[in-house]
Amino acid sequence: MEQDIKEVKRELTKLRKEIRHHNDRYYNEDNPEISDYEYDQLMLRLKTLEKQYPELITKNSPTQMVGGRAMRTAGVLVKHDVPMLSLADVFSKEEIYAFVEELQQALKDPEFVVEEKIDGLSMALRYRDGKLERAITRGDGIVQGEDVTANARVIDDVRQELPDPLPYFEIRGEVYMEKAAFDRVNERQELLGLKPFANPRNCAAGTLRQLDSRITKERHLSMFVFNLQTAEGRTFSTHTEAYDYMHAQGIKTIHGYRVCHTADEVWQAIEAIGESRGDLAYDIDGAVVKLNNLVDREKLGATSKVPRWAIAYKYPPEEKETVIRKIELSVGRTGRITPTAVFDPIRLCGTSVERATLHNQDFIDSLDVRIGDTVRVYKSGEIIPKIKEVVKSKRPAGTEPFRIGDTCPVCGAPAVRMEDTADIRCQNPNCPAQLENHLLNFVGRTAMDIKGFGEAAIHGLIEEGYLKNIADIYHLREHRDALIESGLIGKEKNTDKLLAAIEASKQNDPARLVTGFGIPGIGRAAARELMRAFHSVPALMKATEEQILAVRDMGDISAKAITRFFADEENQREIEDLAAQGVKMEAEEQAAGDNKLAGKTFVITGTLPNLGRKECAALIESHGGRVTGSVSKKTDYLVAGEAAGSKLQKAQELGVEVIDEAGMKNLIEAS
Repeated sequence: MEQDIKEVKRELTKLRKEIRHHNDRYYNEDNPEISDYEYDQLMLRLKTLEKQYPELITKNSPTQMVGGRAMRTAGVLVKHDVPMLSLADVFSKEEIYAFVEELQQALKDPEFVVEEKIDGLSMALRYRDGKLERAITRGDGIVQGEDVTANARVIDDVRQELPDPLPYFEIRGEVYMEKAAFDRVNERQELLGLKPFANPRNCAAGTLRQLDSRITKERHLSMFVFNLQTAEGRTFSTHTEAYDYMHAQGIKTIHGYRVCHTADEVWQAIEAIGESRGDLAYDIDGAVVKLNNLVDREKLGATSKVPRWAIAYKYPPEEKETVIRKIELSVGRTGRITPTAVFDPIRLCGTSVERATLHNQDFIDSLDVRIGDTVRVYKSGEIIPKIKEVVKSKRPAGTEPFRIGDTCPVCGAPAVRMEDTADIRCQNPNCPAQLENHLLNFVGRTAMDIKGFGEAAIHGLIEEGYLKNIADIYHLREHRDALIESGLIGKEKNTDKLLAAIEASKQNDPARLVTGFGIPGIGRAAARELMRAFHSVPALMKATEEQILAVRDMGDISAKAITRFFADEENQREIEDLAAQGVKMEAEEQAAGDNKLAGKTFVITGTLPNLGRKECAALIESHGGRVTGSVSKKTDYLVAGEAAGSKLQKAQELGVEVIDEAGMKNLIEAS
């Protein structure tokens, strides 16, 4: 029995840590890593264990606390007049019936209101003498939230003034983004060359926390009010009476709510809302069941986290059927051939979806995916489209199993399945598709960072024969007039601008050049370590596997990949050409005292008061320190700014020393 308890404690610790991490990603960073369904399963397991072992419940367990915390992103922090609690989640008809029956036993003829659970960000509005005084996010739900009044004022659904000027009137609602508005925002993101938002909820949450209310206005947020928090100067007996009053004040409330008296009626209302999900202009992730009588609500009260008079039913993950029209094959930088299913467009989690990766031949075989098949598609983490299964009962006659084949779809060269992997790779090192991706990596931000050198230009230059390898980039100046005449890069101004950027890149640190080579497993951090150890590309070319293994974080696979790359005669010729064109091969000598942070590993998170993250990383590296992207036991310092997020929590759990920008500068000065 003692052993069982130890195992339970270990699982509880693991679950709580994992749930806190995902709470932070969802509530504070507006960037969830897993779907609501996957999160709900974790929470369900935690609740089950705590119910079986109540003596192991802790005060800081996620079941006892609201998920978010207040952040100083959009404005100052404001104390809550009324707690903005979350709701207990249930997932079955049986749990709904149990909730209704429990309240029927505790109260006399209770009425229930069933309404949509909008997938957005909770916000409270405070009106004093009929005028909007303040808007506040949920924050930690208990003590304080963020002041987002400036942004709330530019949301069309938020009334600035009410006809009936009560002394004080506070209401709570959900800020969300309609699907059409979300599509427009992402279209604009793409036009500006910016990363599109994953889903409407993330976009709405990030927009509400904007420091610039003009951006909030441009994105057209919406809001439904779903609760009366408190009122002075008027008494309300029921939730629906408060709704009627709000309608008279021009306040937009949840529409289509249903008043129910029995468990059967409640369940029918939940099912009806679920059936309407696909027809709504916005996303919902569940249905809320709440007591109508406000006095009864007061009587039942709340736990430290959730009210006892309301519950949220969460629908299963959204899945839709569609038909595969074709399977496309693409070739990556390493020659790996990736199959992608192209199907009739469907809408999932607020976005239109028409493609999903099929990964490799093994994945295709395991599902038996064929062109013409009807498949069920869902979004992993509500972001990545994935095919769940083939609906074989709807398979048309005459379909054939799909094979990637043994020839490259781009160049026609032999394609071979690699030993001990599921990868099929093109064997032609001069395959145009490989070359295009190789060049895109070389000119990219983490490598040589040649501004303005986009995919369209590279594709055109390859097709016209100007680019056959990375060294050819530095010969483009020899073809200036022909390039201007052809318009491959643009007119004279754009062509000269790109040629100037190429020329300037010659002075980049050689670590960027090594990153640009695209050696498997060697990214920017590894390239920097290699240049610290060998100081030049020629020296690295001569290094043995044993010498490379002596470099920090280098393993057998990386060492073999590096020596194999530099042993290739074609690669040697390209590097000789790069050197002849004046591309920098020697790292600059470190100035005296520049190794003050040598041997120390840093992670940077949050918003620093004076330095951007790149500037901070550059400062640390200039003094011999190392900057990585994630916190681990090997991290010496976390440099944390405002809104530090999950990395701060992990650092505290691992005992990593946390410093701010000033502390980091003090380290340099004191060394």
